[in-house]
Amino acid sequence: MAKISRPQVLIRLIKVTDISKIIELQMESFPHLAALGIVWKPEHLEAHLKVFPGGQFCAEYKEKIVGSCSSLIIKLEPEYKEHTWLEACGDSFYANHNPKGDSLYGSDVSTHPKYRRLGIATKLYDARRQLALKLNLRRIIAGGRLFNYCEYAKEMTPLEYVQKVIKKEIKEPVLSFQLRNGFKFIKILPNYLKDPRSLNYATFIEWKNPQYRQK
Repeated sequence: MAKISRPQVLIRLIKVTDISKIIELQMESFPHLAALGIVWKPEHLEAHLKVFPGGQFCAEYKEKIVGSCSSLIIKLEPEYKEHTWLEACGDSFYANHNPKGDSLYGSDVSTHPKYRRLGIATKLYDARRQLALKLNLRRIIAGGRLFNYCEYAKEMTPLEYVQKVIKKEIKEPVLSFQLRNGFKFIKILPNYLKDPRSLNYATFIEWKNPQYRQK
């Protein structure tokens, strides 16, 4: 019998014509943040494509955009400096993008809730890794959401929560996924981004490029 070919998830660079679909995706992916108005606006995504087009990826499945991720290049000094999302990115237009920086900063990842069994986020993370290798960037860093921390906040600090996630004593969809994808937890970032699920905390995570060549 002939094998039935299944549709594949395609990872590609975002185009201007994708912008309205990316915003729809954000609304579906982040309902808690969307309620606060904390999602991309068209002018933000247009700016990202002008500032760093090679760092903006989307995932397409059956001609539908089901995932996206946005990135910029920065240099943190010192390298593990405590920061907020705004301080890392400069603003929603990526004012802090620095082509001479050494770190790819992951500012956003969205996956459609109805398509989360297709490995979309893993493929988007792989695209970022390939970009870091291609540009010889020293590392990828980001501030990750603590999606379920709001359910444990009365019992423990964010750091205690993370330590239990690392020990697999608590299920945490975002950090657990990031750890499985080769990222290491560095420290807690307070007041990172207005986020009712994470209570505004984030994890400073890092993936080091094993092929990095000193410039």
